[in-house]
Amino acid sequence: MQTLVFDGRTGASGDMILAALLAVGADPDVLAPVEADLGVEYRIGETIKNGIHATTVDVLIDTDAESTDQSQSHSDNHADSHDHTHDHSHSHDHDHSHDHDHSHDHDHSHDHDHSHTHDHHAEGAGPDRTYAECRDIVAEMGLPPAVEADAKAIFRLLGEAEARVHGTDLEETHFHEVGADDAIADIVGSTLLLADLDVGRVVTTPIFAGGGEVSMSHGVYPVPTPAVSYIAEKASWTLSGGPLETELLTPTGAAILAHIADGVDSSPPLKTGTVGYGAGDKSFENRPNVVKATLGEASGRLIPDGIRVLETNVDDASPETLGGLQDRLTDAGARDVTILPATMKKSRPGHLIKVVVRPGDVQRVAKRLAVETGTLGIRETAVQHRWIADRSFETVELTVGDETYDVSVKIASDDADEIYDVSAEYDDALAVAEATDVPIREVMRRAETAYYDQR
Repeated sequence: MQTLVFDGRTGASGDMILAALLAVGADPDVLAPVEADLGVEYRIGETIKNGIHATTVDVLIDTDAESTDQSQSHSDNHADSHDHTHDHSHSHDHDHSHDHDHSHDHDHSHDHDHSHTHDHHAEGAGPDRTYAECRDIVAEMGLPPAVEADAKAIFRLLGEAEARVHGTDLEETHFHEVGADDAIADIVGSTLLLADLDVGRVVTTPIFAGGGEVSMSHGVYPVPTPAVSYIAEKASWTLSGGPLETELLTPTGAAILAHIADGVDSSPPLKTGTVGYGAGDKSFENRPNVVKATLGEASGRLIPDGIRVLETNVDDASPETLGGLQDRLTDAGARDVTILPATMKKSRPGHLIKVVVRPGDVQRVAKRLAVETGTLGIRETAVQHRWIADRSFETVELTVGDETYDVSVKIASDDADEIYDVSAEYDDALAVAEATDVPIREVMRRAETAYYDQR
């Protein structure tokens, strides 16, 4: 299975993700619908960042077609003051000189003949749009259904974060920086390029947000910005501060990665990987301002999932409290909950409660565990990760008598997409058993057999 890995150690922004996807072999021709609908141009170039050859992408707009009298103090180009060293004398003449052995055999030396002249960066250009307006723009582009769904989901993540920041209704929430033309181009462009690569899985190592403060349309805020913090709550990857006192992770970059990428502690082993770098605008003394992307075949192992384990002992929790604890903790972000009988001090019967959580959910789940049980202390066990299967669901048809029923089955596979277990979903099997008077275990057996038969 083709796997795409992002290295989050120097953050990410929309233009850096675009550049990284192009650097590992995505075809820039797929960006044409965005250029046509938004009146922008993706200017693809190259640069050197602290000795690393990297791809750059700038979104340009025709100054004759767009008034740019808005003063934007914060953009999604991964920098507040821009120090451009790129050579933008070409238009889509990006020659990938990386040593790429990749099945996407695209000719990246093509030239788009734009009849209009683009000479202005699109950062902050365009009106302040609402979430609903951005969603409608995406819907009107005529994108492939899967790409449209991904772009809309990313905008929803941004919209929900902005709505929480400002206390507004989602549909009426106004985007400022992230509603501009360049942000729309970054989001839709990234989903198009990712679809072109046709990877089976996308992962990212922990993402560093930077530090210090940043100027935005409403004032000066600490890094990570409020929107980035809210988006990270819904992501499966880990958000970390540092390593530099500047903004490294923008809201658009965070939203794209929150939607497309699973979190991993470290880069998984890949076979015959292709490596590319997407550059940001800032330059740092000792660190390259690039996001690294690696594309390759997964190795055929289970998937490492970064976790923490919370534990507490209770001897006074009622059966009703323990009975509802699984759902309450799961709602707070728990991945798994186990309750074991235990013998406490003075030989009192009690329970050991073990909760598996992702690192970013530790505080929230620990608070819920304390409030629900009344425990006076919770232990956090230093577990690096657990090994899990890649899980997917499919629906099979099961015929009993003259009736046909749908039963969902869960498929477990390794990171090379090798299936090693299939399990029918209990609730679906129970419904069929009740309707047909066939034993539940027989329904489950038939459903699992049906899946293998239809492959």
